[in-house]
Amino acid sequence: MGSRRLDEVLKEQTGIAIVNDVSGGGRSVGVQLQGFGSEYIMVLIDGQPMIGRSNGNFDLSRISVANIERIEIIKGASSCLFGSDALGGAINIITRYGAIEPQAQLSLHYGSLRQVDATLDAETPFSHQRGSIHISTNYYRTDGFNTNPYLQSGQSSPPYSNFDTQAKIRYQIAKNTYLGTSLRYGSRTSDMTKSWDIQWQGQDKQNEQDINYSLTLEHTFRSKIRSVSRYYISHYNVNQFTKWQDQDGNKSELQFNQTVHRYEQQFAKSYRSGFNLTMGLGGSTESLKDEAIGNTPALTTLFTYIQGDKRLIQKLNVRAGLRYDHTGSYGGRLNPSAGFQYYFNEKISIKSGIGSGFKAPDFRMRYLVFFNPAANYLVIGNEVLKETLDQMDARGEISEVFHIADRLDQNLQPEQSTSFNLGAHWKPTSKLSLEAGIFRHYLRNQIDPIPVATGTKVSQLYTYQNLPKVINRGIETNIHWQPFSDLQVQIGYQYLIAKDQSVRDSILADNWPYNQNLHDPKTGQSFSPGIKDYWGMINRSRHMFNAQLFYTYTPWNSSASLRIHYRGKYPFADYNGNNFIDRFDHFVPQHLLVNAYFEKRILSDRMKLRLTVDNILNFKHQLMPGQPGRIFLAGFSFKISR
Repeated sequence: MGSRRLDEVLKEQTGIAIVNDVSGGGRSVGVQLQGFGSEYIMVLIDGQPMIGRSNGNFDLSRISVANIERIEIIKGASSCLFGSDALGGAINIITRYGAIEPQAQLSLHYGSLRQVDATLDAETPFSHQRGSIHISTNYYRTDGFNTNPYLQSGQSSPPYSNFDTQAKIRYQIAKNTYLGTSLRYGSRTSDMTKSWDIQWQGQDKQNEQDINYSLTLEHTFRSKIRSVSRYYISHYNVNQFTKWQDQDGNKSELQFNQTVHRYEQQFAKSYRSGFNLTMGLGGSTESLKDEAIGNTPALTTLFTYIQGDKRLIQKLNVRAGLRYDHTGSYGGRLNPSAGFQYYFNEKISIKSGIGSGFKAPDFRMRYLVFFNPAANYLVIGNEVLKETLDQMDARGEISEVFHIADRLDQNLQPEQSTSFNLGAHWKPTSKLSLEAGIFRHYLRNQIDPIPVATGTKVSQLYTYQNLPKVINRGIETNIHWQPFSDLQVQIGYQYLIAKDQSVRDSILADNWPYNQNLHDPKTGQSFSPGIKDYWGMINRSRHMFNAQLFYTYTPWNSSASLRIHYRGKYPFADYNGNNFIDRFDHFVPQHLLVNAYFEKRILSDRMKLRLTVDNILNFKHQLMPGQPGRIFLAGFSFKISR
């Protein structure tokens, strides 16, 4: 594919959308999975959960794909192994591990926007093949770009440099015992300025670092029980400064450190009867130090789980699991999951899965007070809402407090989800396979921002509330066709409906503010809203389509790919202030992204010459600040081995 960052790979997969949030200093390039936002998707590297999120998004562009072996994607709360943060699914990135012979690879690419992508990979066995070490280092930089036609100078997406390195060691202590350790460090810096005119300017700086360490001990007992003990520590810190307008204008600083310690003990055994059993337990502690909110209590989580699968009859596989999560502030929750796969014959099979999930509110939703000068709004954590409003009111900074603020004095409740998937697989020939399925995710107590007041200096003040029920439902299809050995064709499509059912109920009940008249700006007509006028959740497209062609031309010792990604229009913001998305609000238009890649192998396949062209049609839009125009990138990789 010629992709450099993780978000570039994922955005071309069926059922996945990439969402950007670069306003007010946020650099988040998050992922959306079957309608679930980024805050509900757990991102792991080699099984270690990653931390450090801005507005709920984990920044996927922080991760290079240089040393990735494969990516595992779980959609919905259908696995009990990942836990509460995987309410909407999990993305587990597996990096390369284990060297047979010493080797190294250097790659260097340069292109539009003065992009530089340089990677050095090296791996070697040691101690007579009992151990292996792998080191990967990547440096990436870009000048950023502008998609806003109203800017006189500056960028809508920031220039930044990103450095990350990872070292992994695995050693065989005894015949059935292995010790593994991994250390990963990442650093990212950016500095962005914007100018509309002399009086309307902005400056935005951000520095962030994350360190992740893991220690793993694997042992297989004589009874064939496999034991895996894992300890993780992750530390993330960010220092962000944003200033808007002239020297006397608004400014915001965000400084926080987040640290997570996590331990997990897992056992697994496969029986002769075909029954496979996995069970485990563990816990984690999370601490946050933020200059804006001071000291916060540590968030402690304990968990245990058990999962088994068995082929009951020749054509039927069954899986079932149970997980219990307990948080210090919100108590415990038991979540079951189950699934099956039935083979009618060698060509046709069906599979289904159902599971529930649990997610406690995080520090940001409970305590953080964050000002976004770019949009001139303030977000207040639910548990500090009353005291913050009282302090601002005493200073004369509140113009109106909405009635709903009186109903938000209770603390947020944990979110709960039930996910259901049903799919079928058909392989009529050895060269053609088709998959189709339906999904339905029922989310209770989803946490969502809501306006609670207006200010004299800040236009809007928001906090968080629980929504009674949100439903994501839709269909997915995938086709894989290999008409001949050198050509592969992959096609995928998703149809999605994501709606807050409480908005629908409020429109039916004629409750304010959902009963405000809709105005057609083209005709000037006004009319009362109905449930058909409600579009759904922000950032969700009804239709997404992708097609990928991979071709290998043996006489030239080369390969190429052409990929097409279509995304239907999706809502960007509530423009008319009635607190739900209707057809007169701001939408990102439907668009088509076409990407191409060419690779030529020379010097007995030791060197690869590469050319990438992204966004061939040069699509840009000001409501997509993270989507650059046409990009050219050329480079090479060179492998050194015995």
